Amino acid sequence: MADANPSPASVTQPAGATGVLVLANGEIAWGRGFGAEGQAVGEVCFHTAMTGYQEIMTDPSFAGQIITFTFPHIGNVGANPDDVEADMPHALGMIVREDVTAPSSFRSVERLDGWMKRHARIGLSGIDTRALTRRIRTGGAPNGVVAHSPTGDFDIPMLLEMARGWPGLEGMDLAKQVTTETHYGWGDTREGGVWRLGFGYGATQAGDRPHVVAIDYGSKHNIFRNLVQAGAKVSVVPATASFDQVMALKPDGIFLSNGPGDPAATGEYAVPVIRQLLDTKLPLFGICLGHQLLGLALGATTTKMFQGHRGANHPVKRLGDGTVEITSMNHGFAVERESLPAGVTETHVSLFDGSNAGIEIDGGRAFSVQYHPEASPGPQDSFYLFERFVGMLR
Repeated sequence: MADANPSPASVTQPAGATGVLVLANGEIAWGRGFGAEGQAVGEVCFHTAMTGYQEIMTDPSFAGQIITFTFPHIGNVGANPDDVEADMPHALGMIVREDVTAPSSFRSVERLDGWMKRHARIGLSGIDTRALTRRIRTGGAPNGVVAHSPTGDFDIPMLLEMARGWPGLEGMDLAKQVTTETHYGWGDTREGGVWRLGFGYGATQAGDRPHVVAIDYGSKHNIFRNLVQAGAKVSVVPATASFDQVMALKPDGIFLSNGPGDPAATGEYAVPVIRQLLDTKLPLFGICLGHQLLGLALGATTTKMFQGHRGANHPVKRLGDGTVEITSMNHGFAVERESLPAGVTETHVSLFDGSNAGIEIDGGRAFSVQYHPEASPGPQDSFYLFERFVGMLR
């Protein structure tokens, strides 16, 4: 990373640089741009997964963020219409070590750089991602701007001002930006169950199934596929749905999805609804942001993490029996263990830093986890949670 406090005259642009990362503290990294042209400002984070870059880029939980991939060979399997978790990318851009190469997967239908350009997302290659990751680990996730200009023309003072002027994720409600606009039944117009090689996505199975109403704060598609796989019928409602709108669908259980932003900000409108839903005694299951919102509804507090957890290899200990699950994680906020009220039990903890990774109301009627049991990408150690939830509805 270059001079932390540059003046415009001190910024030396190397020959051939068509992309640049400018952090709010003045640090600069030059590289080669790909994908869309222009600039994007957000929080710069890192992700350690070795696979699933399409799933990561389309995860709505990454709204407002620029992803640094620690795995160097991003783009080597191309892009296809199946490996997505939303209808469009929600991450603002990506930072990678090596240039995007021609794809080497039979499932690819286009190059990653072409996919990024088609979806108006900026990429930056040629960056020392190891150094950038270390900087985030020691200094926290910074605000920054990633920019791409094929001609190499950049207004560094303007980009620095953009980075410094961005307010940051703390206090920011992003769920309203990524949620569905209308209620719909999963499987009516979209794929139903989980994907299998040679078969694609399984159709929603016929028959009498328990009905889950999922509140979409920025959900990943694979969550709904796993609920279907576990035996449920799923209806999806917007993040702003009222208690009456949810109950009008006659749910057997309630699901609280993942999503981006500060849970305290989203909780301004979500928590009162969740508290009403808890009063119905219906089974309730939450993931990631849904976990944090359940914690807030029960009287706990949340806090912004220093660097967050983003990867597909996070070990989590299940306190009930000591089992260790390898999980997929993506969050920058956490429920504070010390704030959990009486009647709420901590069920899982991160073995990386000891932070809370799961809670349950005594009696098991409502529970949630901080990690992503649906994976995509990542391991499938935690599918039992979907089976447990759907089993409670029968």
